[in-house]
Amino acid sequence: MKPSQNPERPERRALTGVILLDKPFGLSSNHALQRVRRLFRALKAGHTGTLDPHATGLLPLCLGEATKYSGWILDAPKTYHATLTLGQTSSTGDGEGILSPGLPYSGNETTLNAALAGFLGPQLQLPPMHSALKIQGQTLYQLARAGQEVERVPRAIHVHEIRLLSWREDQVVIETRVSKGTYIRVLAQDIGVALGCGAYLSGLRRTATGPFDLNGAVTLEGLEGMTQTERDACLQPVDCLLAGLPRLDLSPVQGQALSQGQIVAGNPIWQESLYRVYAQDRFLGLAQPDATHRNLVPRRMMGDLPSSWVQEPCAP
Repeated sequence: MKPSQNPERPERRALTGVILLDKPFGLSSNHALQRVRRLFRALKAGHTGTLDPHATGLLPLCLGEATKYSGWILDAPKTYHATLTLGQTSSTGDGEGILSPGLPYSGNETTLNAALAGFLGPQLQLPPMHSALKIQGQTLYQLARAGQEVERVPRAIHVHEIRLLSWREDQVVIETRVSKGTYIRVLAQDIGVALGCGAYLSGLRRTATGPFDLNGAVTLEGLEGMTQTERDACLQPVDCLLAGLPRLDLSPVQGQALSQGQIVAGNPIWQESLYRVYAQDRFLGLAQPDATHRNLVPRRMMGDLPSSWVQEPCAP
């Protein structure tokens, strides 16, 4: 006999979309993801890159078929508002570490702006010991907690923008847009060194990730206070994750063939390396030309969506 379902546990749904969460302080990205998944009763969920528990702000979360495309946001630049405390250093680079006195900051706003400008552009950054990077199967923060310090390889990063938002005594707030893999804690420490007084990261808020910003974000408390219908209305269409890729509209026959894993032959020469493809305004997935650029090959396609979920595509 088939066991009866637990009446207290709501049935999971094959729901697809992207929810822009304004993550609160003190919550890990995975904990936030699981709470959102339960609220939506989603069968599948994943995030697009973690945000430290002690940071707040934008955390795009993918439900259902959207998890197939989360990797394209992982590589996107991210924007932060970072608060730096001057005149002190931290063993971890942030407020969680052991604080040590530095020197009073004796410069002015011009000195600050000049120091910040020195960090613009491509550069190498040494990952901190208190990070989730792994060396020989162990995370760096595990080794750090055991009192070990190991050699790390500097990584190439890019600071696209950095500017001063406010400065008051020993508190500096900056806005910076950086490449994937940039540690803002390390950037704060390096700024302290450049200023000659020492600094640590005392607050961090992510305000943008790729094409997304906080304007469309919702809080956990907000989601919890909504009906299921209201929550579903907060979902962004999955193709918004790929907004930077060129759009290609196909005929229904071509779209069906591509969705079934078949190669589509065409008269034009497709120039781009990767397309987000549509048929009758429905997003089908990603496809790329073959070596001849005359045939289109499926790269990562959507599965069948439930008929109850109607998805409006992003604007071209």
